[in-house]
Amino acid sequence: MNNHCGWIALAGELPARPTLSGTQRADWLIIGGGITGLSAAHALAARFPQQRVVLLERQRIAQGASARNSGFVVAHELPAASERLGQPGHAAYQVASRIGIAAAQEVRQCIAALGIDCELFEDGYHFAAHRPEHLGDVDGILATLASVGASARYYEGAALEQRLGSGFYARAIHCAGGNALLQPGRYVKGLAENLPESVEVFEQSGVTDLRRSGQGWVARTGQGEVHAPQVLVCLGAFIARAGLHDSGAFPLELSASITRPLDEPRWQSLFGERQWGVLAPLPGGGTVRLLLGRRLLIRNTVEYRHRDLDNHALAERRRRHLSGLQKRFPGIVEADIAYSWTGHLSGTRSGEPYFARVDQGLHAVAGCNGSGVARGSLWGRLLVEMAAGDSSPVLADVLAQASPGYLPPSPFFDIGASLRMAWEVRRACAEA
Repeated sequence: MNNHCGWIALAGELPARPTLSGTQRADWLIIGGGITGLSAAHALAARFPQQRVVLLERQRIAQGASARNSGFVVAHELPAASERLGQPGHAAYQVASRIGIAAAQEVRQCIAALGIDCELFEDGYHFAAHRPEHLGDVDGILATLASVGASARYYEGAALEQRLGSGFYARAIHCAGGNALLQPGRYVKGLAENLPESVEVFEQSGVTDLRRSGQGWVARTGQGEVHAPQVLVCLGAFIARAGLHDSGAFPLELSASITRPLDEPRWQSLFGERQWGVLAPLPGGGTVRLLLGRRLLIRNTVEYRHRDLDNHALAERRRRHLSGLQKRFPGIVEADIAYSWTGHLSGTRSGEPYFARVDQGLHAVAGCNGSGVARGSLWGRLLVEMAAGDSSPVLADVLAQASPGYLPPSPFFDIGASLRMAWEVRRACAEA
């Protein structure tokens, strides 16, 4: 089995960019070629069109975690019990919602400005539960979502089964008014292939050393180095590769599968030409989408690991994907799965990002916590805004929330994180 991301395969790969060699000088250096780094590159080129921007990517731009997520544009998150109307955490939820709305709008603006064809679906998605108690206080959730501008509606029983084509879910809240779906491989590819000429990209150029040099910084790779007075680190879960070890961000490994087009009459009558998305109410539950062309996507594993999944381990996760699909859609068989792959989520203990001026001329961000399409797009622009010394209401909101939480040293955190994720998966096993 090859770890071939279905989103990238369906979007098509970009031509390879050169590897850094020798010495380069730039006005700005961006480390990381995912959504955040590419968004920052566009923001810099628009703001400083005469300045040179160099972007370094350890592997291939637009092919890392940014292209491997489930494609949810998150404006409104499901409020936790402590965040609902009248609860102590509601004020923080309001701030998070303002940020989420701004982030989702950032995605729409990028798509419109660059003419990106990424199958944007504006009709929202569902928070759906197999066990009714996992969705909790529906009235409280609906009222809370309405209070922050979301458009939410409750479904259950036959109405929900007709909507999703599956009797697996007992109840759901459909949430629109900002939430959307897209093809993440196409979105990040569009960001990459529309970069302005002032941005030069080097692939297969992982940074091995970043340190101050005079009034600026020098980043070294295996074959070259870049000198720049301003550096933006956009490495998400792998921010430590740039020597930033106190961000509070850590990687979680996820895996997903996409089926072939389900063209048989049974599936045509069940799904038609619709698309939809489902998020589980528990973090260890399954994410499911019906894509254009009657393909199904499922993501129902999440793990804290020191080593990436190998092919044997991915094959076992693929069996979990198949089981999850069969619970929802009896008749799906192993041969229906066309692509299976892994990816990483950038998490923090508090669920809030690391967003910081690390040093003079050095700024960094990490920790999208599962909302990387929207927040990653916004983080890139805001990082440029902060580095340029500007301010805005949304930047103020982000900085007010940017407390990722303390991580104990290894091995204590490693043990704790592994146990916590295993507990979350067990707790949500009915939703996987």
